Amino acid sequence: MVELQLTDFDADQRLLAMSGVSLVIFTSVGCASCRFAREQLPGLDLAIDRLCWIDAGDNGGLVERYQVFHLPALFVVRDGEFFGAVQSRLTSTGLNEAVRQALSRHAEELP
Repeated sequence: MVELQLTDFDADQRLLAMSGVSLVIFTSVGCASCRFAREQLPGLDLAIDRLCWIDAGDNGGLVERYQVFHLPALFVVRDGEFFGAVQSRLTSTGLNEAVRQALSRHAEELP
């Protein structure tokens, strides 16, 4: 699975340009749940094309625009369109179902 690190400076351009489904994950170095997500997500069998990691501590602009209030925070983007936040256990079954539900919503512009 492809993994990318996005920042305030390049996230919008890269997300708009990528085709397929991206799971955008906000994390922080001091967050135990975030470390767990970093370890587990790359090894899961997920119905997505890539994981896009954003360090919440270094990218306050994105944190504000995406209205991130807890970490890790997960969002779905497909073909440059925003499908919102997903709430799920960090398991293949749970995340795949959450992504499927998110993709059934109406798409919006990126925050």
